[in-house]
Amino acid sequence: MSHRLQRVIVSGCCGRMGSRLITLLRQTPAWRLAGAVESPTHPSVGQDVGECLGQGSLGVRITADITSIAQRGAVLIEFSTPHATTAHATTAARLRCPMVIGTTALSDTQLAVIRRASRRIPIVVSPNMSLGVNVLFQLAVQAVRALGDGYDVEIVETHHAGKRDAPSGTAKRLAHLLATARHRDLRRVGVYGRRGDQPRQSHREIGIHAIRAGDVIGDHQVIFATPGERVELVHRASSRDAFLYGALQAARFVVGKPPRLYDMQDVLGLTRRR
Repeated sequence: MSHRLQRVIVSGCCGRMGSRLITLLRQTPAWRLAGAVESPTHPSVGQDVGECLGQGSLGVRITADITSIAQRGAVLIEFSTPHATTAHATTAARLRCPMVIGTTALSDTQLAVIRRASRRIPIVVSPNMSLGVNVLFQLAVQAVRALGDGYDVEIVETHHAGKRDAPSGTAKRLAHLLATARHRDLRRVGVYGRRGDQPRQSHREIGIHAIRAGDVIGDHQVIFATPGERVELVHRASSRDAFLYGALQAARFVVGKPPRLYDMQDVLGLTRRR
């Protein structure tokens, strides 16, 4: 891995993920904070980002316009809102600034905008930047292929009470991967929670269930069950730093790559490109 100084622009810099990312950047000599971005209506725009986060002056002022801070060789890391992310993707494509997108709850329309931007710049986008979760994706696909259609498949995800989107992007990604591995259309076989007289209809179904409770950062469980045995794959995030370290690894990966849409499977070297 290269040890050259890597410059990062953090979008959503005052949010929970963005502010922690800035802290991690300060703790790692190989990284430098090159810019900080927030919503035009955010009260901290124009102020030193370090002062706003209680970290002392960092010499980087918060801006709402990435055009003014995009630099050659810098990577824009997004942990903001879907609307802001798509707007920034369009601008970043024009500026030839590579991106890493960890924003969740992106719609199909918003993902289409990001795909268009990836024709001009390399973009890593993933519903979950954790290296462990992305290994879970790979293991789940291997398991469903090896076990075959005779096993029921259920996905259970748990997040903190304040998480708005349900099911999580990670759970939806798992469900899509498992349906594809079984040569099924998730729109036909996905069952989102159950209530009343609703037993499982067949092994074809993939159940997806969301739990919102307390301060859980993120747990994901994939269950493969058949009469007589059960296989479970579980990932539990105990710190949001797991997502941020993955985002930084993605940022180092994306520099110098040709324009296209990448995911964390590419970053980990788990994808076989045709």
